[in-house]
Amino acid sequence: MKLSPPVSFMGVNLLHSIAHFTTNRFRRVQVSLHGRYMLKSSEEYPCHTFEISPGEASLFAPVKAMPGEKVVLYLRDLGRFAGLATRATEIGFEMSLQLSPKKRERLADQLTWYANRSALAVDERRRHERIVPLMELTVLRLARGDEHIVRIRSLSLSGVALETELTPLLGEQVVIGNTPATVVRFFDDGLACEFVTHFRPGEIDETTRL
Repeated sequence: MKLSPPVSFMGVNLLHSIAHFTTNRFRRVQVSLHGRYMLKSSEEYPCHTFEISPGEASLFAPVKAMPGEKVVLYLRDLGRFAGLATRATEIGFEMSLQLSPKKRERLADQLTWYANRSALAVDERRRHERIVPLMELTVLRLARGDEHIVRIRSLSLSGVALETELTPLLGEQVVIGNTPATVVRFFDDGLACEFVTHFRPGEIDETTRL
């Protein structure tokens, strides 16, 4: 099978492309994402991924699911997934991910980002202390020009977390209030953006309006 050529971004050859996820069934990537899972007993346990693709996940898990057992998985930054355990492993178990085509495409985008973040020198950690501004509502303008009222969950020198049901593309250039930013992460009820130009210490506080 012929694979698509490497994708180049800012002179860096990316290790994975979205096309790789849609060929050869689903290609897995090794990435450690922390979260928790719930079995049919309704008990919850901590876990983290060993490998994951847009169709299945291999988990480090303290309690193994039986093949065919329904599993609800919540991964930090990626959200909630439902599926069935497919087999037990020495470290935990593997499970399928039951996703709509749209959610599968979105997950492929997110995994591409995670797989290449070290090559792109992107630090996913929260680099600065976060605050909640007094003015929580702001306007999010997407790349296509439409504007939406969103709520600011937290704000830092480098970025902002927004509560919204919108699902722009990962890496999309947006404007929050009057501040240009890039979509870098999703969570259950919103998304996180990194400012194109970071604020300097002392430039923001609870009274800041973007």
